[in-house]
Amino acid sequence: MKHFHHTLGRGPVPRDAVENSALAVGRGPVPRHATFSILCLFLLTFTAPAWAWWGGGHDILTQASVKALPEEVPEFFRAAFAEKAIAHGVYDPDLARNRSAPNARAAESPQHYFDVELLQGRPFADNLGEHIRLCAKLGTSYHSVGTLPYALAEWTERLAIAFQEHRKWPDNPIIQSKCLVYAGFVAHYAQDMCQPLHLTVHFNGRAKPDGSSPGTGIHENVDALIERLGLKVTDLAMEQQVAPLEALLPAIFQQIQEGHSLVDNVYDLEDALENYRNPTPALVDFGNERAREAVRWTASLYLTAWRLSEGVSLPGWLNR
Repeated sequence: MKHFHHTLGRGPVPRDAVENSALAVGRGPVPRHATFSILCLFLLTFTAPAWAWWGGGHDILTQASVKALPEEVPEFFRAAFAEKAIAHGVYDPDLARNRSAPNARAAESPQHYFDVELLQGRPFADNLGEHIRLCAKLGTSYHSVGTLPYALAEWTERLAIAFQEHRKWPDNPIIQSKCLVYAGFVAHYAQDMCQPLHLTVHFNGRAKPDGSSPGTGIHENVDALIERLGLKVTDLAMEQQVAPLEALLPAIFQQIQEGHSLVDNVYDLEDALENYRNPTPALVDFGNERAREAVRWTASLYLTAWRLSEGVSLPGWLNR
């Protein structure tokens, strides 16, 4: 599954509409004439994508991000094993949206998008609590708007705390492993943020007047672009300008604004995305630019977490 959640729940249709359909178990016998329709819906549900960048795309971007890091970042975090381990963990945020884990799914889903238009021009809130209150004031739900920037800030700060543990206990392999796991979450949300269709109500075709999505498939075509263009880890890591962020959340908001400004560019490429086997120069440029920015952004967040860790104070009771 790769992006199916994005075709649900952005408007009057509940996000979990599929779960409430005839696919749900324990609802009594299914009429025979409905069997074919149910089979089609089943195949759609379990073959349509449900995440930004296909899994292989996230993997490629994450490995490139680790390769792009400066030597200032600890060696254990830049090692070949770490590169693979972090790329392994980048899948985990999507795995948490499993229909067999409804509580994890409900908590995780809004962390993958941020529909800027639903905020009606209001400034972005300074923390998740304020964001939830703002959404309520605007008559919408934070599940509809999404919580992507706050998820990314949270996991970057979690990584900074774990890095401080590493500073204090540099030979502890469990702490090192924890850093790699947290880094997978940072990478996933950072890279979702660089896919413009994760930042708009027009996430899978131009939104209808009632706010629902037409489900054109453009989202999947963008998600697949890194793999379809055959972008390589080494090329994406090369000559990256990785620098720490001056302020975490303001930089995240800036990244969202810049990504959101590219939504119209994506729709200008709609035909080219459909005909990706013969990519136009504009499509190749767009794919490379977004991929390289995702790598730079992810690596910069890792470096920022390392710098932030220097100022983290651990509680006196903690003994590793």
